[in-house]
Amino acid sequence: MALARPASTHPPERHRGHRSAWLRAAVLGADDGIVSTASLMLGIAAAHGTRATILTAGLAGLAAGAMAMAAGEYVSVSSPRDSERADLVRERTELATAPAEELDELTHLYVLRGLEPTLARQVAEQLSVHDALAAHARDELGLTEEQTARPLQAAAASAASFSVGAILPVVALLASPRPIQSLLIAVVAVLGLGVLGWAGALAGGARWIRPATRVVLGGGLAMAVTMVVGLLTHTAGG
Repeated sequence: MALARPASTHPPERHRGHRSAWLRAAVLGADDGIVSTASLMLGIAAAHGTRATILTAGLAGLAAGAMAMAAGEYVSVSSPRDSERADLVRERTELATAPAEELDELTHLYVLRGLEPTLARQVAEQLSVHDALAAHARDELGLTEEQTARPLQAAAASAASFSVGAILPVVALLASPRPIQSLLIAVVAVLGLGVLGWAGALAGGARWIRPATRVVLGGGLAMAVTMVVGLLTHTAGG
């Protein structure tokens, strides 16, 4: 009769480092959406643009920014993806033409990581029988399924996160009375940036005060500079 294994009393560990890639992309996209769109709208407002002009600027900024983020992310992620594919093709060829040398190479990698040579050889042989290419991709090239570059996914995520951020100042304009439209746009943008910094820190398991403050200060500075440009433009234009 087999004995049941005692339940572990050690709580499961919850590491969040694996979230760094998508978290960075989401925070960057939403932050850019809020800051660039709000800054553009505030700059037009500071230049005494009409409400329709400010709205048009916001919607145009949203559309242009989302497309730019998608295109930029697609291009930036496609380059490492092409390199990954080339490395995998090269590795597949080497496994087909020189399997013994590739097995030695894998064994050596495990020895360098602390395994005894005999055990390292056994591990390398067993992993090679199971899936040699996957073993070399993971342990020699540092490629895993979770870390594989996905250009289309990255482009869609960047465009979506930018749009979510950019819609906030647009909604603020639509919901605000004309006399306080600039103030409400700025307040909503700052609050959105604060929430974004807090959410990013929470998802990453970090303290929220410093990230939230950093995001708010950076975005606030960008909006202030753009408003000054708008005022100077209005003044210079008479």
